[in-house]
Amino acid sequence: MSRNLVIVGGGAAGPSVAAEAKRRDPSLQATIIERGEFISYAA
Repeated sequence: MSRNLVIVGGGAAGPSVAAEAKRRDPSLQATIIERGEFISYAA
């Protein structure tokens, strides 16, 4: 059974939370909602 996670905000914390959630549960469907044009990410 897959679960959905919606993250509001694409600042530094949003993608970090999405990545950690996916590491803990690979079947999780994560969606980030950001009102601006870009989201933050790091390599």
